[in-house]
Amino acid sequence: MLLCRSIKLAERIALVGSETLLGREIEDVLAHSAHRTPITPYAANAEGNFGTQDGEAVFVEAFDAAAVRDHRVIVLAGNEGGARKVYALAKEVASPPMVIDCTGYLDHEPEVRIVSSSEIPPAWLLAVPHPAALAIAQVLRKLAAPCRVVRSVAHVFEPASERGQQGIAELQQQTSSLLSFKTLEKKIFDAQLSFNLLSQYGEEAPVALADVERRIERHLATLLVQPPMPSLRLVQAPVFHGYSISLWVEFEKDCTAETVGQELASAGMDVRSAGTEAPTNVDTANQSGLFVGDIRVDQNNPRAVWLWITCDNLRLRADMAVALAGMVKGAKPQ
Repeated sequence: MLLCRSIKLAERIALVGSETLLGREIEDVLAHSAHRTPITPYAANAEGNFGTQDGEAVFVEAFDAAAVRDHRVIVLAGNEGGARKVYALAKEVASPPMVIDCTGYLDHEPEVRIVSSSEIPPAWLLAVPHPAALAIAQVLRKLAAPCRVVRSVAHVFEPASERGQQGIAELQQQTSSLLSFKTLEKKIFDAQLSFNLLSQYGEEAPVALADVERRIERHLATLLVQPPMPSLRLVQAPVFHGYSISLWVEFEKDCTAETVGQELASAGMDVRSAGTEAPTNVDTANQSGLFVGDIRVDQNNPRAVWLWITCDNLRLRADMAVALAGMVKGAKPQ
């Protein structure tokens, strides 16, 4: 009976943080993926907790040593406590399962490998890159071939959903409170975000915006091989969902907007040509991939172009996590 249970669970993916925004996105992508692997849900903190399923309250079981043995793939989409608990339990196993970290909390662990391509590196702990780093790297890598990239500058506009449900709730509360002249909640950003742009959070914010910026830069350093590292500035935008990126790229020689658009389109990106409406974070919500538009040559530098890039931050992570999980099904973790 125990053998049957192990075989059945080994065919499932353990999802730690199934009740989070990212966890629900991963579950949705899995449900519509080709292999449609079922999941075993666990709470964000890897402890027992109540969550919701189909609008009803359900108890999400705790993650323990048995769960490590029962699953070949574990996806982390919860909080830091949950990620570190799974990491500690997996390290104790002689042949650890494949752990796919979508949270970033395990970036500095010695076993971690940041995924830079569609191939699985020889490691059991994989980190899905920060979505902004992934988007910028994909564009720069593609443009490095036709016109060698000399330098680039990226302004990244961060959505509130990167701080989870609490970030969205705080932006919503601030917006309604400002319109009704009430006190603003500032637990997540420790500053007024509604109707505002932030270059940094307040001192009491649990996460520093500068730390997130450094994380994007670290991931870009791993993802980029040929193009030089871009100069980057992260700005917190008063939007609920989706990244917007203003990217300036200078090439070794003149490169037209049409050439840039054709190269990016050949990589599967949704490129909006001149004369069409540029993509926005709103109309790319719940969509996979990158959307590029408003490509124009810099009026003061004929070798440089401006690009406007948008993407769904949760979907970008979820797509990569699910793709990795599907690849692991046919491979033995190392």
